[in-house]
Amino acid sequence: MTGIVDGKVALVTGAGSGIGRASALAFAREGARGVVVVDIDSHGGNETVELIRDTGIDARFVAFDVTDAAQVDAMVAATVDAYGRLDCAHNNAGISLAPRGFTAVRLDQWQRVLNVNLKAVWLCLRAEIRHMLTRDGGGAIVNTASAAGIIGTPGNPAYAATKHGVLGLTKTAALEYVRHDIRVNAVCPGVVRTPMVEPALELPELAERLLRVQPGGRLAEPDEVAEAVVWLASDRASFVSGEGMLVAAGAVTR
Repeated sequence: MTGIVDGKVALVTGAGSGIGRASALAFAREGARGVVVVDIDSHGGNETVELIRDTGIDARFVAFDVTDAAQVDAMVAATVDAYGRLDCAHNNAGISLAPRGFTAVRLDQWQRVLNVNLKAVWLCLRAEIRHMLTRDGGGAIVNTASAAGIIGTPGNPAYAATKHGVLGLTKTAALEYVRHDIRVNAVCPGVVRTPMVEPALELPELAERLLRVQPGGRLAEPDEVAEAVVWLASDRASFVSGEGMLVAAGAVTR
């Protein structure tokens, strides 16, 4: 049986764990011809590659810093060198700070979150779109935003600002390149059980607070977000572009 991205080449950043790993595995499960796994964590990235290869799909790990323009360009070039093209990209790499008040965030912390969560997404979009413009068939790109990109997030101003920014980049790129058959969308997860969230879950009071605001009484699993990512990147979503898809079980509505 063929999958919804059968024969396509996919690239996933931040794929060493969490949503990125789940997304890379979902692309493989849905028939991708090759998956490029990008992360600064070589151990996690190579683990993801082995998990993909266990499914019978080819995968490559490349260690690139997505905040560096030259490395991002090299990342796309490495994908094209390996597989001849790039059809789907999931720009997922991201970080967050421990909760702290608005005025307690230091400038260096603010800048680091902006570099990874916003600047890097722009750099990735720019490099991916430049390649997709050179080939027939366009392509599909999905960015990881957040429910925090739709609502305010007390205690995490830098994260909220960057995720709002990711949605702005997504909508703008979608409008600019729709006539080139390049679709750009975003997923907006709620609270997901990932390595970034797990430290908070070890604090009973914070874990209880997180669960209390979940209408379904549980957190999302990375696979549940990955399913939305791969659908948006597939031809099944051929008339969907500029969308910020909430994957939050109703915790945020609009």
